[in-house]
Amino acid sequence: MVKSGEFVTMALSKGRILEDTLPFLKGMGINLIDDPEKSRKLIIGTSDPRLRIIIVRASDVPTYVQRGAADLGVAGKDVLLEHDGEGLFEPLDLGIAQCKLMVALPEGMDYNNVIRSGARLRVATKYVKAARNHFAQKGVHIDLIKLYGSMELAPLVGLADVIVDLVSSGKTLQANKLVAVEEVRQISSRLIVSAASLKLKHAMVQPIIDAFGLTVNQMKSAND
Repeated sequence: MVKSGEFVTMALSKGRILEDTLPFLKGMGINLIDDPEKSRKLIIGTSDPRLRIIIVRASDVPTYVQRGAADLGVAGKDVLLEHDGEGLFEPLDLGIAQCKLMVALPEGMDYNNVIRSGARLRVATKYVKAARNHFAQKGVHIDLIKLYGSMELAPLVGLADVIVDLVSSGKTLQANKLVAVEEVRQISSRLIVSAASLKLKHAMVQPIIDAFGLTVNQMKSAND
């Protein structure tokens, strides 16, 4: 039973994920009261008084949900791979904000030969867990260099041999004479929910999950 005055909080990040999530909310007949791209507000009300949106950094979405500051959120799989997922469920792959986590390196570098030679690779990335697991499965020894931006610069100035980063169009790599050579994994955004909220606010949270799922199925059918 839903208690009087109870509401659900959803954590979203500005940019592509927010834009791609809005159609899911509109499919439920829900609109945002303020435009997050124009407003400085970090808590955004909606046309449904039982649902509010909080605007956080993309990398912080799982933490807000896991710690109970939000009941639900939308986060990229790249972020979730780096996060301790205890107490989090990923009920839906929304199929939005799709890209690939790739190994990339300077043009002309013989990657396969380097791998076969057993040489130790210097890998620059902010996705340290994903990179470590990927190369461990290949039996490749690496030195991880954690960076937070301008990843493409690392091999150009000799800081790293290769990078592991998100690739969408590939234009940034091309502009810096780098080439993607190996896929680490496909990335898309997931609807996440805390175990506590799923239990304690089930009557409010589950309909949102179901509605998002319906939109996912409709999108898939439209693309078939």
